[in-house]
Amino acid sequence: MTYPIDLSVKPEVSGHFDEATNTITYIVKDPGSNHCAIIDSVMDIDYAAGRITYEAADKLIAEITDRGLTLDWIIETHVHADHLSAAPYLQDKLGGKIGVGEKIMVIQETFGKVFNEGTEFQRDGSQFDALFKDGDTYMIGGMQAFAIYTPGHTPACMVHVVGDAAFAGDTLFMPDGGSARCDFPGGSAGDLYDSIMKVLSLPDETRLFMCHDYGPNGRAIQWETTVADQKAHNIHVGGDKTREDFIKFRTERDAQLSMPKLIIPSLQVNMRAGEVPTDAQGNPMLKVPVNGI
Repeated sequence: MTYPIDLSVKPEVSGHFDEATNTITYIVKDPGSNHCAIIDSVMDIDYAAGRITYEAADKLIAEITDRGLTLDWIIETHVHADHLSAAPYLQDKLGGKIGVGEKIMVIQETFGKVFNEGTEFQRDGSQFDALFKDGDTYMIGGMQAFAIYTPGHTPACMVHVVGDAAFAGDTLFMPDGGSARCDFPGGSAGDLYDSIMKVLSLPDETRLFMCHDYGPNGRAIQWETTVADQKAHNIHVGGDKTREDFIKFRTERDAQLSMPKLIIPSLQVNMRAGEVPTDAQGNPMLKVPVNGI
């Protein structure tokens, strides 16, 4: 597929790091207007206490309000397993449409069974305002964005490209961080390698923005790199590393990893576009499937 790349458009990107989940949320502004998008928002949860709050989202709201911006889109690069989305809260406060990849339906079907969801849980992606296919475009003010289908970490991952900036989700980490795991249901190391190669076929000067950073070897948190830097230096796929090398490494590495600490609440909330499920009486309630994941 040929994607509508336009490196002459340079969106203003503001990154917000959430220390509790090592997630970076982005406000992406059209340089030619006051319109913007939010990519990969975070809702705060004290899982042990069963308490949800909105400090991270309120910071985004404050910045957008203070700058006099209009929110067009709230984008999810995928159904995150390590943090909860604040999309409905942000939409209620600021407007905008919530968008995700069309393969969300695969996630909903898989985890609808894991969490023993009833027929009231729709598995058609209807909780979201837009379901993107590979190559689909959308507008942020006068600035065109498009989505690239990048499965591997999950079956529903997409990288979103806006002008000279690409938002990688969990398809890539910083060069010294490598790549994300592929052992969740529907994940595939081979698919992830192919997806990474698709991203690295973008022009070398394309800015890449990561969804997570963990500061490997004690370095300061970072979240911006370039396609050229990833091609040359990514420890998992850079240089002369082959697809077979990557699959072998990724499979062996994933077998050593424990589950993300917030995977249980994250999946239940995020497959609903950020809405917390409720019990029969309408009270917010999360389930814990035993030996289900």
